[in-house]
Amino acid sequence: MNDEQLLRYSRHILLDEIGIEGQQRLVNARALIIGAGGLGSPAALYLASAGVGRITLADGDTVDLTNLQRQILHTHERIGELKARSGQVALRQINPEVRVDAIASRLAGEALAAQVADADVVLDCCDNFATRHAVNRACVSHRIPLVSGAAIRFAGQLAVFDSRQHGTPCYHCLFPEGEDVDEVRCSVMGVFAPLTGIIGAMQATEALKLIAGAGETTLGRLWLLDGLSMDWRSVKFGQDPSCPVCALGSVS
Repeated sequence: MNDEQLLRYSRHILLDEIGIEGQQRLVNARALIIGAGGLGSPAALYLASAGVGRITLADGDTVDLTNLQRQILHTHERIGELKARSGQVALRQINPEVRVDAIASRLAGEALAAQVADADVVLDCCDNFATRHAVNRACVSHRIPLVSGAAIRFAGQLAVFDSRQHGTPCYHCLFPEGEDVDEVRCSVMGVFAPLTGIIGAMQATEALKLIAGAGETTLGRLWLLDGLSMDWRSVKFGQDPSCPVCALGSVS
């Protein structure tokens, strides 16, 4: 790191759990963020401000007036622009040292697999189960840690999956694909604005810890937040031995 970087990231460097070595790992790292909306906005802002050297934002939607209540990457002036491009502008303003790549489309198939394989950590900030399961399969296949967040109404969720560690669960173990799950989106049901900030910031926290090697992640625990009462619950879960994605002998 140069002198300016040492000054910019000095408050991280002063932390014994991070120090110069941990901050250098952040500077050298690449994070892939799937979704530049309510969760992706705070997550991306904190990763950029913390100095993650390369951030890829993937989102095929455009900025809408209804987004601005919670999607803090975007501004009124950028209504109608692609969210990935709008987020790129915002992150460059926060930290011009960070390389920000914008993918203005929904990642799938080989394109998704290639982006995941090139990342050090993936943040799932999307709003649909099909994408979540596709991202999970790619992360398991390429042994890339995944930080998953969700927020709807006043309810938030956070979980970390790390297939580099033998015998640990994946997203499919927790939410099996194909089961009858009611998929609700904030465009229909609404979402409390600060809730996305809380969960998105926690996703950034877990991603930075994974990269820097600081502390312990929430691996094997699903964190549930009731934003109305501000009550937190932690539910432990393990690998499904018959999981078709991550269990021994499965083909992902």
